[in-house]
Amino acid sequence: MKRCCLGIAFAALAAAQNGSSPSPPTGSGPYAIVAMMRVVGENHTVDFEEGYIRHLEWHRQAKDKFNWYSYSFGSSTERQRWIIYATFGHTSKELSNPVSPAEDARDAIVNIPHVQFMGSSIYEFLPALSRGNSVPSPVLKAEYTTVEVNFGDGKAFEEAVASEQSGIHGETLWYRMVEGGNLPRYVRLCPRASLESILDQSAGQALPGKVKGLVSKVTVEVLNLRPNMLVNVTADPRP
Repeated sequence: MKRCCLGIAFAALAAAQNGSSPSPPTGSGPYAIVAMMRVVGENHTVDFEEGYIRHLEWHRQAKDKFNWYSYSFGSSTERQRWIIYATFGHTSKELSNPVSPAEDARDAIVNIPHVQFMGSSIYEFLPALSRGNSVPSPVLKAEYTTVEVNFGDGKAFEEAVASEQSGIHGETLWYRMVEGGNLPRYVRLCPRASLESILDQSAGQALPGKVKGLVSKVTVEVLNLRPNMLVNVTADPRP
């Protein structure tokens, strides 16, 4: 099954745009797009990766100024062979003006085989809950926590997490979904240099006890940054 990827992520946002001008640079806005795709079939990973790298070259040639991060999921998750592609730090105006969305979609269809598009969502960065800014450090690992909160309890959840913000150790970035899935949903991204760092700090990353009764589901996964699948991002190789 072949589906276009980066172009689909912007389809709704770009519907009213002519898509003829280069995208504006990534700024310090609060919004992020987080999208996922799954490689279909165990034997197609190489073909997919080669095609995806070709598609990312299209973004460079089109002078796309958005930062594009790519992560694969760790082997211990049920989402093996899934790829997250994401861009961070945008204003709503920037997201409304992607680079040539129709051409983006066409190139993705041509170059990215054996992939199923698994959805795209817009998130808003929550500085009161976080340590760091809206754009994650491009280190080689990240802890990726998805929190589904009971309907109507989003405000109470944010207040509970914010009340312990001063005790956070290490880069910890919270985002609230604003479009693209069941609400309320939150994502916490903790960039780390290694799996060892993630495991050593896992106890300190537990959700505060105050959220008990507010949360319906928590999923914790390890992401691997893909240095060969980045646009306008330079991987930090620190050990």
